[in-house]
Amino acid sequence: MTEQAKVPAIRFAGFTDPWEQRKLGELSSEFQSGDFISAEKILASGPYPVYGGNGLRGYAKRYNHDGFYALIGRQGALCGNVNTAVGKAYFTEHAVAIKANSLHDTRFLVHLLRCMDLGQYSGQSAQPGLAVGVLKEVETTVPSKVEQQAIGSFFSRLDDLITLHQRKYDKLVIFKKTMLEKMFPKDGESVPEIRFAGFTDPWEQRKLGEFSKKNTIKNANGALSETFTNSAEQGVISQLDYFDHDITNDANISGYYVVQPDDFVYNPRISATAPCGPINRNRLNRAGVMSPLYTVFSVDASMDKTYLEHYFKTSRWHDFMFLEGNTGARSDRFSISDATFFEMPIWCPEISEQMAIAKQLETTDTLITLHQRKYDKLVIFKKTMLEKCSRKMVSLYPKFALLVLLTLGNSVSWGIQQEEHHQER
Repeated sequence: MTEQAKVPAIRFAGFTDPWEQRKLGELSSEFQSGDFISAEKILASGPYPVYGGNGLRGYAKRYNHDGFYALIGRQGALCGNVNTAVGKAYFTEHAVAIKANSLHDTRFLVHLLRCMDLGQYSGQSAQPGLAVGVLKEVETTVPSKVEQQAIGSFFSRLDDLITLHQRKYDKLVIFKKTMLEKMFPKDGESVPEIRFAGFTDPWEQRKLGEFSKKNTIKNANGALSETFTNSAEQGVISQLDYFDHDITNDANISGYYVVQPDDFVYNPRISATAPCGPINRNRLNRAGVMSPLYTVFSVDASMDKTYLEHYFKTSRWHDFMFLEGNTGARSDRFSISDATFFEMPIWCPEISEQMAIAKQLETTDTLITLHQRKYDKLVIFKKTMLEKCSRKMVSLYPKFALLVLLTLGNSVSWGIQQEEHHQER
């Protein structure tokens, strides 16, 4: 390897020394498998976490390691995956525990190991496995400890951001689910468990058909060519986006129903998340067409559309469907007549309370989407960086720090601060 090849294309300011070729065993003060522990000694809760080849397995009453470690899974289909452990913990024989020596940084080693595709060194057998002796002999290139610390800190802070947004997303999803349960009346009650201040009137039940009307306009002249589908997870979306290709038979599209913006669509296809099929609203801000297998309906001004949309995210209407309909001849489709469907009772407060509920749930949805997008972008950035790492350790850390900063704003200002710190050295 030439000296030029040992110098990354882009680096933190202040670092100019070439990277050096080393064996993994030369970087570590500890590099060994953990110890056997019987299954009955792995508990659901306890003082010390137990880590196996694929991460946390449970808890134990004793520990065999203390500190910050990189853990390599050494057996099974996922051998070569890399996790971390901090503090007192028990490592099983299926995990290889690694701690850097005084000349190197363990956090850097974690991210280095993750981009080395360690699974390629497993033995070729029915049960893949990594030998500690083989891993110790694997060669790589590393910079000075100070540069390792800068790189390790960058990745660790990026991991912290990913975890932060994942936790915020998870909490908001749980919060939304709780609100959906508590902001609509339960069976046998006429008011919900939680209400906004100022609203005291009882809710009333109205039949769906009292404020909605089935859309029967067909695409007779073929004016619309985009076919929609109604997904339980993604809502009303373009068929091209859902299937990655158009599955519509052009010969039949003239018989499809027209779906206008804000129309509601019932899909009779059942799933684990939609046991009697989903009802979603067309939020695409454009018209399209739907197969006659779907029920399309519009709602008048006496009902807040956003309130009704969130109402259909609850299970309050499922009892009626199960009572009046059935799964029909096909076990994956729910069967209910149009006349019966529009007899469905809907719990309705006055319109101002509907709007207040809708506004709260929309705000929560916006926050959920925000943190999901930030999480997704950070995961993509990290994946790209790790891919770059695997290509002769080409260092793109400052470049990606700037990209993350531009994407996510002040929440990652640490990236610039890290560079400034090294410019001062």
